[in-house]
Amino acid sequence: MSRTLIAILRGVTPADVLSIADGLIAAGITSIEVPLNSPDPFESIGLLVDRFGDSALIGAGTVLAPDQVARLSDMGARLVVSPDCNPEVIAASKAAGMTSCPGVMTPTECFTALRAGADVLKFFPGSLIGPDGLKAIRAVLPEGTQAYAVGGAGPSNFADWHAAGADGFGIGSALYRPGDPADEVAKRAKYLVARYDEVFG
Repeated sequence: MSRTLIAILRGVTPADVLSIADGLIAAGITSIEVPLNSPDPFESIGLLVDRFGDSALIGAGTVLAPDQVARLSDMGARLVVSPDCNPEVIAASKAAGMTSCPGVMTPTECFTALRAGADVLKFFPGSLIGPDGLKAIRAVLPEGTQAYAVGGAGPSNFADWHAAGADGFGIGSALYRPGDPADEVAKRAKYLVARYDEVFG
């Protein structure tokens, strides 16, 4: 099945990123972002693109400016995730043929993102919006809009988010924290995928 789970490797280093990603992909998580406030993020992303670019959706998180999008595109990255809704970043991402996932929290931000061409609405921080907030906003979004919960979403509440209309999740600290060994991250990934499959079928 196609799982809409994005692994957020905030704080990962180039020395660790490939072994971490190996375990994620083996577990069935094939979308990976390295936030740009990580150590040497472009080096890590380049390594991931070289190794896994044909089999996984690789890109960056915390993308705040069009020039960052251009650099990512030149490297062969295909995923752009942001904490905010910046129409210029969305437009640059789509012009480069990349998947655009801007952060939103309000109906105004949702529709601004969709009008700019966003592929996925990243409801962030999920812990503040909550499933009830997503459910309320879902009522006015166009049919087929992809909505991911990020920040406060995890295996313990996948079912609540799914019932509220979430299509997928970005998973950060519940999956990876800086310094975590690759085998531990792989175990968490397998558990996350199992819980996701139970909820989404």
